[in-house]
Amino acid sequence: MTTTTILSIIFSLVVAGCLSFYQYLYKAKNKSKTYLLLAFLRFMSVFGLLLLLINPILTKNTLETVKTPLPIVVDNSSSISFLNGNKKTAELYQKLISNSALQEKFDIQSYQFDVEFQQSEKFDFKGTQTNLDAVAQNLKSINKNVIFPTVIITDGNQTSGNDYVYGFDATNKVFPLIVGDTTTFLDFKIDQLNVNKYAFYKNKFPVEAFLHYSGTRSVAADFIISQGNSVFSKQSISFSPSKKTALVNVLLPANKVGLQVFKATISSREKEKNTYNNTKNFAVEVIDQKTNIDIVSTINHPDIGALKRAIETNAQRKVTLIKPNDIKSLQDYSILILYQPTVEFKSVLDAAKLIGINTFIITGNNTDFNFLNQQEDNLSFKMSGQKEDYLAGFNSQFNLFSIDNIGFENFPPLQNPFGNITPKANVSVLLSSKIRNMDAHAPLLAFTENQGKRTAYLLGENSWKWRLQSHIDNQSFEKFDIFIDKIIQFLASNNSKKSLVVEHENFYNSGEAIEISAQYFNKNYEFDENARLTIALTNTKNKQTKNYDLLKSNNSYKVNLDGLEAGNYNFSIKELNTKTTYSNHFEILDFDIEKQFVNPDVEKLTQLALQTQGKAYFPDQIEVLIKSLLDNEEYKAVEKNTMTKTLLIDWVWLLVLISIFLSTEWFVRKYNGLL
Repeated sequence: MTTTTILSIIFSLVVAGCLSFYQYLYKAKNKSKTYLLLAFLRFMSVFGLLLLLINPILTKNTLETVKTPLPIVVDNSSSISFLNGNKKTAELYQKLISNSALQEKFDIQSYQFDVEFQQSEKFDFKGTQTNLDAVAQNLKSINKNVIFPTVIITDGNQTSGNDYVYGFDATNKVFPLIVGDTTTFLDFKIDQLNVNKYAFYKNKFPVEAFLHYSGTRSVAADFIISQGNSVFSKQSISFSPSKKTALVNVLLPANKVGLQVFKATISSREKEKNTYNNTKNFAVEVIDQKTNIDIVSTINHPDIGALKRAIETNAQRKVTLIKPNDIKSLQDYSILILYQPTVEFKSVLDAAKLIGINTFIITGNNTDFNFLNQQEDNLSFKMSGQKEDYLAGFNSQFNLFSIDNIGFENFPPLQNPFGNITPKANVSVLLSSKIRNMDAHAPLLAFTENQGKRTAYLLGENSWKWRLQSHIDNQSFEKFDIFIDKIIQFLASNNSKKSLVVEHENFYNSGEAIEISAQYFNKNYEFDENARLTIALTNTKNKQTKNYDLLKSNNSYKVNLDGLEAGNYNFSIKELNTKTTYSNHFEILDFDIEKQFVNPDVEKLTQLALQTQGKAYFPDQIEVLIKSLLDNEEYKAVEKNTMTKTLLIDWVWLLVLISIFLSTEWFVRKYNGLL
């Protein structure tokens, strides 16, 4: 408290005393006890009001000794116990935190990490993932603007997160304390498997495997891919001290529809310390792309044969040739190719519209364009009786699906009646028509999509000449057949909008994050923020069902299902207001990434220490580490002066007291008739 404040308080005492004395004692004729009480009450209320105006503040200076932080971070992942380092890790931790000299010099902070980073003094070594980068990021935010050392007790085997070597602040030294047996054991390991999530039925899909060997002599191992009791691939791989890695590529047949789980194994006659990392499971969703296509025509033309051959080069396509009057049902067909339609096609077109079958319309000199105008909502035809040859112009901006220019500009012209073809709806043009290299301002090959129904238009006959020309140019029909297959693929896919859209994987590895997200749209296909989504999850083995709510997150609803055991699960997501449902399944593969290691990653931890100008230590060097920390002059305690200012009087309570004093004074005066 300053001298000015003290003088102000003394002055307030004098003013309050003089005022109360003058009002109740100096002028009073009868100096009874009542006047003494009134004088006291007036003194207290005036003094209180003056104190409020002065608002006295107490200032206190405190000297505080601030020690340098010393984070001791323990790897709590299951790989520590798998490498038989859990007891040694706990012992090293206790030696560090119980050292009195370290306690005196440093502010010891105790943390653990596995998939997450948190403060802890007890460890169970059951973490399913190791994220050393999380240690780097969290320590930066906890100890800002401070130079401090960090001791990390770990095996250095990271399974998630960014590269931790460059994640730590280079100005703060890191001292890895490496646990685990560093003896080099003979070990085969599948480092990584690369495989597509999906494959088409009766096709082949590639598998890429990265294999690793640890050892001191030349050996051979077998790499096997199997499913149940069936072996699909077996290769012998040679390793040596100079050749410790191998890349293997295998093509597997997709002979069964649905989720197919395979097992990749590397094995040999040599004895290994760890065989858990010799096996990895992987899964592929095999999709049946079987498409039945009906080519409807009233005439014979080489185009029909060329189309049938091009389409059926894909084993998943089957083409049937039929006349419009012979069609009894369209239920078995996915696509209709209407070759040069006439009035006879009316029943076919009506049935296709009713069922919603996608169509591929090919016109030519025998087409009834008046009939087409009556049936079509996408293109308008004003054609003459004169024949015309139309060359193709490729549109590089076409984006409905990926397609290469296979030399369309050099293909023979297609023939169609001369006239005007005008789009009436949103039409995507892949090939535009030219007459003797002059733009005809009309499409030659175009696509439309309206309310989920897709239609393709090839406006000219003699496309068989295109297939022949492609073979002349490339000595193969392959490019032209792929071009036709992409048109069929576009028509075979139905991209109609759904109100409930769910995203999930068909399989997960145990220990991975399992998240399912969903979007619910109203009738205008707008995201509904008031939807109520729940998921019913059933384990197919024990038939137990659990229910969860999906929580809103930005423009989707999500549920986290971490912690599920390996196995098959069926699930159903329901929107409670409209009862809309989506059902599917997924599988959790039995895979523990923490059991993939036989040694600590000494090289990586040493690199981390060098990057931060620290040093890596082993368990038998714990005393050397402690001495190094104690002898380092960089880490000194700092005296910090803390100034605190507090109000001498709580103004709220002072106002209450002033109110009490003034009220009491008024009642006493009223009672004694002094008002």
